[in-house]
Amino acid sequence: MIDVAVIGAGPAGCASAIALARAGRGVVLLERAATPHESVCGEFLGADAGALLAGLGVDLAALGAVPIMGVRAGVGARESAARLPFAAHGLSRRVLDGALRDAALREGVPLMTGVTVQAARREDEGWTIEGPDLRARQVVLATGKHALRGHPRAAAGGAVGLKLHLEGLDLPPEVALLRFEGGYAGLQPGPDGRANLCAALVGPIPRDAAAMIARIAAGSNLAARLLRQARPAWPRPLAVAGVPYGFTQPSGTEGPYRVGDQVSVIPSFVGDGMAMALASGGAAARAILDGQGAGAWHTTWRRRSARQMRVASAGAWLMASAPRLFLHTVGHPWAARLTRVSAS
Repeated sequence: MIDVAVIGAGPAGCASAIALARAGRGVVLLERAATPHESVCGEFLGADAGALLAGLGVDLAALGAVPIMGVRAGVGARESAARLPFAAHGLSRRVLDGALRDAALREGVPLMTGVTVQAARREDEGWTIEGPDLRARQVVLATGKHALRGHPRAAAGGAVGLKLHLEGLDLPPEVALLRFEGGYAGLQPGPDGRANLCAALVGPIPRDAAAMIARIAAGSNLAARLLRQARPAWPRPLAVAGVPYGFTQPSGTEGPYRVGDQVSVIPSFVGDGMAMALASGGAAARAILDGQGAGAWHTTWRRRSARQMRVASAGAWLMASAPRLFLHTVGHPWAARLTRVSAS
């Protein structure tokens, strides 16, 4: 019987494991992937995400993260731009997840990789975890957008998320928000001369990388200009279906402590998804340390993130339904600040 099993070694799971280990709790980190890999993610790290990562022992500058100082949005022939009211960086998930795993190992957290957790069953004295065949008093569910059998995420439907790394672009230190038919995309520079293009859309999925680039480029003059010389680093984009943007786990939900995308999925264009994941992981660890049950924890997180989710959901509606009005909000610092987890 171990104290806490954390299922998933992404940002939220590592944040939980590190906080628990620092408090002297016995914790094990379980991860399906043998090595860190890319996942569908905008890769934007705002000031709040940077501060949380620094607290976990992750140095963004040492990892080669690229500074991002501005935001630019394009809709049809129109565009607007503004300077970000906080420091931000771009870094690939493969590099970031590897650094977080290393940080957990430095804190003495046992990391079991290449392990597929098939199910987690609640019993009288704790949990039985099938796959690695472990027993734990508490379980933290940090599997991102993927559900664990027996513990579905309380959300239905949703958008398709796509991600593609690009080469051949000389981008300014900005994140570009690009409206196109059926969705929106974010484009930003990253390390090693690569850029990250991440999109949320409804309707047909582009058949390959070239089709994804062409679909986004057709949506605005800004996208066409920025993507003109783009060369895909992969033949096909990474994809994940059924992403319920705007979802928050209902109050009082019992079971494992959900963190990251298992507890809330903020609309991706606001750029605070990584900070939400890291903050929820640390907050869930504190709830466990304080003896707060999973149902109470989910209620607490829902209240804490309510303002950010409302503002982000309103922005997503503007982007989809009134894109020209959305352009006018891009330059207002309050719009960026109110979606930060540090604002709560």
